Parts: sequence; C-alpha cells; structure tokens
Amino acid sequence: MRIGSSKSTDMTEGNIASLIMLFSVPLMIGNFFQLLYNMIDAIVVGNFVSKSALGAVGSTGAIVNMVVSIFSGLATGAGAVISQFFGAKDGEKVKGSVHTSLIMTLIVGVLSSLVGVFFADEFLVMMKTPADIFPDALTYLKIYFAGMLGLLFYNMEAGILRAVGDSAHPFYALVASSLVNLVLDLVFVLVFNMGVAGVAYATVLAQFASAGILAVVLVRTNDSHRICFKDVKYSSSITATIIKIGIPTALHLGITAFSNIFVQAYINNFGGDVTTGWSTYTKVDQIIILPVMSISLALTTFVGQNLGAGKIDRVKKGIKFSVLISILICAVLMIPMLIFPGPITKIFSKDKEVIRYGAYLLRLISPFYITMAINQNLAGALRGAGITKVPMIMALSTFVGFRQLYLYVISRLGYGDVLTLVALSYPFGWIICSVAYAVYYKLSHWEEKQSVVIKNKKESEKSENIQ
Repeated sequence: MRIGSSKSTDMTEGNIASLIMLFSVPLMIGNFFQLLYNMIDAIVVGNFVSKSALGAVGSTGAIVNMVVSIFSGLATGAGAVISQFFGAKDGEKVKGSVHTSLIMTLIVGVLSSLVGVFFADEFLVMMKTPADIFPDALTYLKIYFAGMLGLLFYNMEAGILRAVGDSAHPFYALVASSLVNLVLDLVFVLVFNMGVAGVAYATVLAQFASAGILAVVLVRTNDSHRICFKDVKYSSSITATIIKIGIPTALHLGITAFSNIFVQAYINNFGGDVTTGWSTYTKVDQIIILPVMSISLALTTFVGQNLGAGKIDRVKKGIKFSVLISILICAVLMIPMLIFPGPITKIFSKDKEVIRYGAYLLRLISPFYITMAINQNLAGALRGAGITKVPMIMALSTFVGFRQLYLYVISRLGYGDVLTLVALSYPFGWIICSVAYAVYYKLSHWEEKQSVVIKNKKESEKSENIQ
C-alpha cells in the first residue's frame, strides 16, 4: 500500500510556516462552515421564530459539546496514531487504524444517541434551564442527539484525512453541508413553519451529508487511508493504542465541557435575557477562537508526522511559529469585538436587552483570547506526540477544578449574582492554564523524550517482525 498522493501531505519536508498555514487555512475555513450549523440555526430562530427559541437553541450547546468533546478525544487519539504511522511510512498500520477507527465510531455513535435522547430532559433540568425556553430546548436537543451519528462520522473521517495531511476534502464537505443546512433551515422554518424542530432537522440532515461526502472520498482514494469494505477488520491492538491516547483526551474534553454545563447553570440563574445574551456571545466566541483551534489541529498533525520521522528540530520550530501566529491573529480579531460588540450581537437578535448583555459579555471576555493561543497550541503539540495525560491534567485542574472552585467561592460570598464575576471564570481559567503549559514546556523537554519512545517502539516492532 503506497504512502502519499496528490491530496495527502508529507509535513516532514519543506517550509514549516507554509506547511502549517496551507494546512490550517482550509481547516479554518472548513471549521467556520461547521460553526455555521449552529450559527445559522441561531440567526434563523432569533429573527424568524422568537427570542425564547434563540435562547433554547443556544442553551443546548453545552450539552451537545460535552458529548461531541468526549468523542473528539477518541478521534484525536486515532488521528495521532494514524499521523505517526503515516510519518513512519507504515501503510498497513495506517489502513488498520482507519478501519478500526470507523468501527469504533459506529459503536460510540449509537450509544451517544441513545443516552442523549433518553436523558435530554435530565440534562436541561441539571442546567436550570429557564421554564420559558425549556420546551423548545428539549425538542432541539432530542432531535440533535437522535441524528448525532452523522456528526461523529464526519469528525472521525475528517480526523483521518487531516492525519495524512488532507485538510481540503473536510473543507469542501463542510461548505456543501453548510449550504444544505442554510437552505433546509429556511425551508423548514419559513415554508413549513416547523420552528425549533425545523432547524434541528436541518442540522442533522446537513451533518449526514458531510459524513457521506467524506465517506466517498475515503472509499475512492488509492492511498493507504482508503476504506476497503471487503478488508475491514477490527484490530484490538490498534484499539488499545487509540484508547490509550484518546481516553485521557476524551476525559479532558468531556469533563471540561461537562463543567461548562454548570457555568451555564450559573448564567441561567440571571434569567432568560441574560441566557439568550450569553448564547449570542458564545456564537461569536467560537469564531474568535476558530483560527487558534485550526492552527492547533494543524500543529497536531505536524508534530505527529515529524516525531514519527524523528525530526525534533522541526517540531520545536513548528510549535514556536504556531504560538506566535495565533497570538497575532487573536490580537487582530479582538479589535472589532471591542469596538463593535453591539452591531455584532444584533446579527442574532433585535431585542434590546439581549443585545445589551451579549455586547457586554463580548467586550468583557474578548481581550483574554490571546492566552488561548498558548494553551491550545501546546496542547495540540502534545496530542500529536501521543502525550494526552498532561493536557488532561492541565485542563481538569484549570478549566474544571479552578473554575468550579471559583464559582463556588463567589456564590458563597454573595457575589454569585454578579454577572461580571461569573463570566470571568472563563478567562481566569485560560490564564492559569497558559502559565502552567509554558512552565511545563520549558522544563520537561518532552519532544526529546517522546522521540526516543517512538524510535524504541519502531525498533521493537521491526525486531518482532524479523523473528
């Protein structure tokens, strides 16, 4: 099975900055189109249904993100394994990893849908969802969970392609599915008057469309990551490796997202207007951090391939470039968020109170996004190296532990009804996490240690094959 094609990218050779940016730009644009799913939903219901419908769609984000984040951890583990095999030019291992990853996706996807549908109302009660938006939130959440398999398959398929350096096809799939989502949103809401249920069905159908497009790509490629149904088989050893890398990341992302449910509960205590204002802020929030997350994903693939090839110097240079360019991008994006928060929030709702709260939160939090450039890129680099316990510990201790302790303390001191202090729980966690990562990166020399681990593993496998 040959390695390399016109669509896959070998990131172990060539200009580092060009490789990372050429990989991350289509990824960035593609992820923007993925964000359009919920953004379009929010814009349509906010302008054509009602204010409470907008709050309902936005308030479910923390729950959906929790489940998706847990699966994303497994997808990250699969991507790290595939990228290292790809960098080491081991085509058979790439093929086995792809097939095993997709079987895992089917199993986890079915279980996620069942859990989500049956426990949707309990999740909303736990978040203290306001009564005026509860029915619409429950409708949206149940439909979304019922059709979650499409989203999970897309994420795994995209992770496979990105691991071999192909960020173009995931981008094309998201552009197409976003257009499908937009058209179906308008048809279901304006023509059939389906309200929140309409945008939920539109999103699910669009996600299945993106998964279907990438499935065709993987079936038709002639490269080592091709899906060949007659050769599909489950590998327990590859599963063990994926789980070893993926479970810590799954716990990290899942528990972090779960902690956000409690933050949402604090926000919900302020009433429907603040909840809806927070929902509009979170939509813009996703756009601000999108470039950083995309560069971080590119760095994960870059580090995985170069460590697999034993090129430590390129790993260090790639990390430095990614952090610096991410800081610059955050600084530029922060400017319009500080100057025009009102008009930006108005895109989602024309209600004066919603605009007031959304604009306030956007101006309050956006200056802190520069810190995300540090912690997200260093976390991405570690995952590419197959080191997932450290990012898990960092996130759980700062995004979860510190944040929940902080909220508990201010609530007990009587400050829990002050929106500013509750909202600042997010950026304070980012700052502490970035400092911790910077110290770890400076003192641990993890690149050299992990390169030795990978080299010894390859020599051990070669020795076993000879025997």
